[in-house]
Amino acid sequence: MTREFFLYLSQQQRLRRWMETHPAAHKLTRRFVAGETLEEVLAVCARLQGEGIFTALDYLGENVRSLEEAAGSVEVYLAALDQIAARGLPATVSIKATQFGLDLSEEACLDNVRRLARRAQETGSRVEIDMESSRYTDRTLGIAARVGSEYGDIRCVIQAYLHRSQADLERLNECGISVRLCKGAYDEPSRVAFPSKDEVDRNYVQLMKQLLDRGTYPAIATHDERMIEEAVRYTREEGIGAERFEFQMLYGIRRELQRSLIARGYRLRLYVPYGTAWYPYFMRRLAERPANVIFLARNLFR
Repeated sequence: MTREFFLYLSQQQRLRRWMETHPAAHKLTRRFVAGETLEEVLAVCARLQGEGIFTALDYLGENVRSLEEAAGSVEVYLAALDQIAARGLPATVSIKATQFGLDLSEEACLDNVRRLARRAQETGSRVEIDMESSRYTDRTLGIAARVGSEYGDIRCVIQAYLHRSQADLERLNECGISVRLCKGAYDEPSRVAFPSKDEVDRNYVQLMKQLLDRGTYPAIATHDERMIEEAVRYTREEGIGAERFEFQMLYGIRRELQRSLIARGYRLRLYVPYGTAWYPYFMRRLAERPANVIFLARNLFR
């Protein structure tokens, strides 16, 4: 390994230690991550409930290395569902298939998701299945279709930047499976995904209209104000009531826009992450907002 590599690791370790201990960094991380414990995220969800906002709890972590670790993730989510029900929160849980063992055993992953879907059905909540990189798409959709046919109320993500998403969305609509439509965030080759933002945006609008017309309580997941206003315009023109769909956003992102949607009478669900594996998630959010990078740089060496 090169000296530059060790220097990079040292800088990353120093940055993480600072973020874990410095009050200013703690304030910034808590803007995007609700906390490390279930109790902390439930308190955030209760506060958001008071503002008329629904939530989807995401216990951070993916690509587990053992089936025992995957089973541990299931237990964390089962406890979350029990507490959601006990506190009467309008909340769901959002999972990644690799967090439930997809890299290790598709059958074990399926059984793990079944356990969670069964509990969600019993407690009146829902499992929302995130979509990861394109190498997981077929298997994730297969799990969503099987579990959805057995337990009903499942929602699965479709990524608008993938060429295949039109066909995938039609399949889920036919199965009566709810879809969360997002643009997509993984680095994919042009043979798999649209290379330009304009192409992704056009496909997003096309898929969004298809979902609003024929989907089962779809979630329009975006922070793009143009996409939101297009959804508002289209549903008004087509007479699609606000109770037939919801918007979704990330906790801590575009908070003024969130409040505006609630004030206009639309349903909004925030994806609320928590857990000890917060650092990679936070760094992705940091990279999306230059002002946060400047803040971090100014305080790092103080």
